[in-house]
Amino acid sequence: MNSPSASLPVIVAGGGIGGLAAALALVRRGFDVLVLEQAAEIGEIGAGIQLGPNAFAAFDALGVGEKARGRAVYTEQMVMHDAVDGRLVGRIPTGEAFRRRFGNPYAVIHRVDVHTSLLEGAQETGRIEFRTSTAVQRVEQDAHGVTVHSADGRSFRGQALIGADGVKSVVRAQYVGDPARVTGHVVYRAVVDRADFPADLQWNAASIWVGPNCHLVHYPLRGGEQYNVVVTFHSRETETWGVREGSQDEVRSYFQGIVPIARQLIELPKSWKRWATADREPIANWTHGRATLLGDAAHPTTQYMAQGACMAMEDGVTLGEALRVHGNDWGPALDLYQRSRVARTARIVLSSREMGRIYHAHGVERLVRNDLWKGRTPERFYDALEWLYGWTADSCLAS
Repeated sequence: MNSPSASLPVIVAGGGIGGLAAALALVRRGFDVLVLEQAAEIGEIGAGIQLGPNAFAAFDALGVGEKARGRAVYTEQMVMHDAVDGRLVGRIPTGEAFRRRFGNPYAVIHRVDVHTSLLEGAQETGRIEFRTSTAVQRVEQDAHGVTVHSADGRSFRGQALIGADGVKSVVRAQYVGDPARVTGHVVYRAVVDRADFPADLQWNAASIWVGPNCHLVHYPLRGGEQYNVVVTFHSRETETWGVREGSQDEVRSYFQGIVPIARQLIELPKSWKRWATADREPIANWTHGRATLLGDAAHPTTQYMAQGACMAMEDGVTLGEALRVHGNDWGPALDLYQRSRVARTARIVLSSREMGRIYHAHGVERLVRNDLWKGRTPERFYDALEWLYGWTADSCLAS
């Protein structure tokens, strides 16, 4: 590390979950980090997310496992019901046997609490500087580093750039320029206080009700004091990728024919956020010189595998491990990072698309869906999930 760039920080574009995971991993490799965030303050929005054992392995590798564990709600099971007739389709216990198998629990958590755990860890390092209200506009490179230009005319010099700037990444737009794939699936998300949540649905479980061209999800947050409610449907409109305020009347119009116990969920929220979803086709090359992509900038996906935040944290850990193996030499390290992540994250993107089809099956396909997991033992479920939940920092690098 005797190059002219050795004293420069590594620049991370984006202060979300992926950006903070990258920053923590980089500090553990001895780098100073400059995080550029376009928002006026470092924070997170959204509602609840699910955390598989792989997420906790990543938290531990980033040094914030205790913080995250203290904010999570540990579920007893994952359950799927048919929203048309109410029958149980599948059940995966997530208790002691699950923890023994994968070395970590399954949990649900507010997205803000994930971000807070990472942010506290970042602030405690004393080596991560944050610049807010700084929207990345373009990137230049030379033999020794990168220069990042912001929309307000400022420039920032670093030895490398990690583009963790989300689903509408400016860094990806400059180096890849590929279009988004708008799915036509619309997601409404809300958080409901326990006092307002139906007693007959206050389960300690990640629960999904699957119906024709729609589904509903609910699970507890923050010690059971709140519940996350998510409804998804295939829109009748031509959708544009983005977020806006939702309409309860619109939600009601898509959930006719759903059993009353599930349908009551759509009457609970006092306000909704409406996401028109999109992903992108997986790409084989994330890295361009000393710039690389991470998290949603690298592999934006739909929500059906519940792995978006988990994959971003895995990315951060893997980047740090690749730098460790190659003595902080950016060229081979970024190559190894990319080779270690492309196939796994592409599998998430493609599996999520297929899972959306399975959830929203109708007609005979619905009957096939309901037969898929009939009589399956927990051990068979665990075997099928080994590729996903068995990830660890010790085994994250490509051979």
